[in-house]
Amino acid sequence: MVQLKQIIKELETFAPPALQEDYDNSGLQTGDPEMDIKGILITLDVNEEVINEAIEQGANLIVAHHPLSLKGFKKLTGKTPPERSLIKAIKNDIAIYAAHTNIDSVEKGVSGKLAEKLGLSNIKVLQGRGNLLVKLVTFVPSDQAEDVREAIFKAGAGVIGNYDSCSYNLEGRGSFRAGENTNPFVGEKDKLHFEAEIRIETILPEYLKGKVVTALKEAHPYEEVAYDLYPLNNQWDQVGFGAIGDLDHAIDEKDFFERIKEITGCGCIRHTRLLKRPIKKVAVCGGSGSFLLKNAIAAGADLFVSSDFKYHQFQEADENIVIADIGHYESEQFTKEVFFELLTKKFPNFAVRLSNVSTNPIKYY
Repeated sequence: MVQLKQIIKELETFAPPALQEDYDNSGLQTGDPEMDIKGILITLDVNEEVINEAIEQGANLIVAHHPLSLKGFKKLTGKTPPERSLIKAIKNDIAIYAAHTNIDSVEKGVSGKLAEKLGLSNIKVLQGRGNLLVKLVTFVPSDQAEDVREAIFKAGAGVIGNYDSCSYNLEGRGSFRAGENTNPFVGEKDKLHFEAEIRIETILPEYLKGKVVTALKEAHPYEEVAYDLYPLNNQWDQVGFGAIGDLDHAIDEKDFFERIKEITGCGCIRHTRLLKRPIKKVAVCGGSGSFLLKNAIAAGADLFVSSDFKYHQFQEADENIVIADIGHYESEQFTKEVFFELLTKKFPNFAVRLSNVSTNPIKYY
């Protein structure tokens, strides 16, 4: 039997909660992390119909993209659809877990999957995020440096793009004098000692610093480990919002619109004036992506696929790019596949199902 906390661990390894925006409410919405899970139902949104589907299928965990409420609940009276859904889930002992802006932020998350479905290659994050990385500097006796590096790399440090085990190492001499209540690894009490050491510098996500520092201290031979953590302003290009990629060959604007409609099943496409230029580079953002329009233009995209553009935001395209607004649900629907692929890979002999309920509140006449 698989416990809920094991499933949460895999979900949060892929989409760390620390990557969610401040306004968000991702994570476990209801349920006991120690509970045994009998089956998982994957959905974009949670409503009463989805809860009923989970009950019928014998699934006691729902994994969703959107949380039941961004602001949380101050009371549960059943007067709103989210409140009724939460009450029904609790009464039927069904856990609900949501990954929202954190799975928006990972390279192969919401936007990456949309880009893949539209046939793009060379896919990259459209807008990287800053202030999420720190630099670790530590000093290790030369003979133990390899063991320490291996430990901190295993804990998640040293990853830059598609490279891992990245560090800078500089030879030098460290000095210290061990006090009375010490048990020094090298040197003697009350005597100044110089030791050949390696200065190790590496990079890591800020949210992993606790895990990495613990690994450092456990692997380091000294009683007192000297280390520094420096915040970095670097943009983290593997984490952020939206995606951009290339089509294998340039195609007509209307032909690409037909591809969008066929793949996403969108009822219509709201768009800016067609520019009568071939489409080769395409930017996308699952969900509300109007804030990325300038990024898409700056990146040289011919067309930007997203949703929830307002009237005046369409004017901001200024004939530099074609905006294709395909609808919020339509642009995020493939998030269910991201969850499904992750969970079936990690738990191959477990019942994981995609919900058959369309939770899209918008209809087209």
